[in-house]
Amino acid sequence: MKLDRLLAIVIMLLNRNIIQAKELAERFEVSIRTIYRDIEAINQAGIPIVTYQGMNGGIGLAEGYRLDRNVLTNDELAAIITALRGMSNSYISDSNERLVEKINSIVPSAQAAEFKLKSDHLLIDLSPWGGSVRLEYKLQLIKQAIEQFNRITFTYSDANGELTTRIVEPYTLVLKGRHWYVEAICLKRGEFRLFKLLRMKEPTLLDESFTRGTAPSRENSFGQKWISPQQSIQITLRFPSHRQFVAEEWFGVEELLFQEDGTIIVKPNFPENQWLYSFILSFGADVEVVEPLHLRQMIHNYAKQITNIYESTKET
Repeated sequence: MKLDRLLAIVIMLLNRNIIQAKELAERFEVSIRTIYRDIEAINQAGIPIVTYQGMNGGIGLAEGYRLDRNVLTNDELAAIITALRGMSNSYISDSNERLVEKINSIVPSAQAAEFKLKSDHLLIDLSPWGGSVRLEYKLQLIKQAIEQFNRITFTYSDANGELTTRIVEPYTLVLKGRHWYVEAICLKRGEFRLFKLLRMKEPTLLDESFTRGTAPSRENSFGQKWISPQQSIQITLRFPSHRQFVAEEWFGVEELLFQEDGTIIVKPNFPENQWLYSFILSFGADVEVVEPLHLRQMIHNYAKQITNIYESTKET
């Protein structure tokens, strides 16, 4: 990811006088053009970097400039390591591991044991059980396309199962709710769209470059729209007492309302769409939709359809 690469470049510049752009490009497996864009970003962040010409030239910090290690506390460095380790579990990147090693190397030996304890306080693992070779391939291909400004094409299956061929200009990989998405300009629709990687088939890197424009602001991102009051409804779900652990796992202990008959009520807000129907049905007989009535009827109809499928199978 770009952030960890920028941090790694800064740390390397602190430890070495001059580094050639070619060496940085090979180390981080990106183009020399990408390295120069990174250098410009670091300059804009207030760290002066100078390019030296000639046979022994390269990239280095401006003479006399020093970045105080104390600009980041041990707690802040430990937080960075925790985040990087969490990302490494679901997004394989050698640069993440190198950056963790570099951060560990700048911690004074006298503080090493305490620092290790701090960085081991929290473990984040967002990777799926059993892993996924196909998902890892898609992530690496899209990462390459983003960094090199190349279009990609793939077959996409929407929520209704309709297959379409898409050509997109990828901007950002997004990990949300344990699923990966790519935020990209869809040439078919002529606007930014969010594509779920699990719905993509046969992604291919095209030999077609694009000029990256301004991405949508985070305030207008899909996540904000998804939870906005205009998009959501409050639903009332009832769980039997012996399924309390299921309700706790999905909604949290503090959201549970215990009834006199022993059942448990939860009242979450969700957008009403096909995802919600599938989510409720995933609980099987462990949940009952109490309100709203139209949603209760919808789930009832789906349950009847499921019953009809198995009844017809039984008869044959």
